[in-house]
Amino acid sequence: MQSQTDPTRAHPAPGEFAALAPEFAGLSGRYDLVLCDVWGVLHDGLRGLAGADDALGRYRQGGGRVILVSNAPRPGHLVTEQLDVFGISRNAYDGIVTSGDLTRSEIRRRGSEAFFHIGPPRDLPLFEGLDAVPGDIESASYVVCTGLDDDESETVADYASVLRRMRERNLPMVCANPDLIVERGHRLIACAGALAAAYEEVGGSTFTAGKPHRPIYEAAVAAGETAAGRRVDPARILAIGDAIRTDVAGARAFGIDVLLLARGIHAVEMGCTAGHFDPPVAMDWLGIQSVRPTHLAADLRW
Repeated sequence: MQSQTDPTRAHPAPGEFAALAPEFAGLSGRYDLVLCDVWGVLHDGLRGLAGADDALGRYRQGGGRVILVSNAPRPGHLVTEQLDVFGISRNAYDGIVTSGDLTRSEIRRRGSEAFFHIGPPRDLPLFEGLDAVPGDIESASYVVCTGLDDDESETVADYASVLRRMRERNLPMVCANPDLIVERGHRLIACAGALAAAYEEVGGSTFTAGKPHRPIYEAAVAAGETAAGRRVDPARILAIGDAIRTDVAGARAFGIDVLLLARGIHAVEMGCTAGHFDPPVAMDWLGIQSVRPTHLAADLRW
């Protein structure tokens, strides 16, 4: 991944668009509800990230509420089980809302229509208990994309012929994970969102419910208000994530503040590598983005 930083450009002052917040404790008192991303914030796909669940747990002990908001193409209870494996304490959150949950609602709405699935076998629990019938491209009424069939070896380019055939049949795609890429350890892996973007480029129609789209934020806030037992002022809601396109753009469009973590998928561009964080590099990169966070930190820690 190449950095977009221009070394000849003067570094913008942090106060222009994002305040540095190296420790979450300094922000916690401003917010009653946190909508927190999962992959890239709590874990990197292989292990839990030190300090993150502790920070959220301390925030909850102080009276705050936390709803995890994930673009995972799986029901929330399965993501909870994955977090258990990574050692993420359930004391760190009050509930979880996933893109998979909202995708299930869309599939349920389509009843027993046949669908063509693009994605790995591990995502098949998405369809459990639904009336939808799996089929091939020729028999399907629509496509559900949860990712690449084998994201360890395939790329979006490998799907050119499949996307072309889908377009010939004018099949709409339901994208269960809007992310373009996620990190897996020290690698970046293509997600369903990358295939959806490629399908749109050839004229295909797509439906996506996860971040940055509004429905998942509405569902997350509703869950947070249920946990709090009251309405929460949007001015006291904070989103946390590591992606400009989904976490920052989604929160900004929804009208809430957002803390961007530099250690995730934009680590190279934001100068956060090998255990070192260079805030001026991060600010420089943010200065050329179309959306910008309210707060910036290297990672999530109390």
